[in-house]
Amino acid sequence: MAEKLSDYKFKTSIAIRFSDIDSVGHVNNAVYLTYFEVARFNYWREVAGWNIKENGIIVGRSEINYLKPVTIDDTLACYVRVTRIGNSSFDVMHVLVKQADGTEEICTTCKTVCISYDYKACKSVPIPAEGRKNMITYDEPGLILNTN
Repeated sequence: MAEKLSDYKFKTSIAIRFSDIDSVGHVNNAVYLTYFEVARFNYWREVAGWNIKENGIIVGRSEINYLKPVTIDDTLACYVRVTRIGNSSFDVMHVLVKQADGTEEICTTCKTVCISYDYKACKSVPIPAEGRKNMITYDEPGLILNTN
């Protein structure tokens, strides 16, 4: 997953907590899923305008590439964008970067397949029209594979 940061518009800060650190001083590998979840939630709220109380979202799959270790002393941000959008599922790419002295170094990437979900009916449902439109418009139609 070679990512170009120039393809991303949305970026959010990620706080490293003391409890995220393992015995050798690195962020534990399991914690990255939480970082990506925080970034996705911020994207859905700020970009997609997705009301998760009305239209649920579940994660179908996540693939993570750990490229460089992260420590408690690092300053992190996460870039997020939709790369594919179907009828009820869509792919979200995340790029976690370390920030220092005005530069950003990619340390981890993740692809997550998200599914629009009705919790009452216990089944996938079509992506809400407004959320779909907002994600496509924001992340640019030319950069999103539309499989709907």
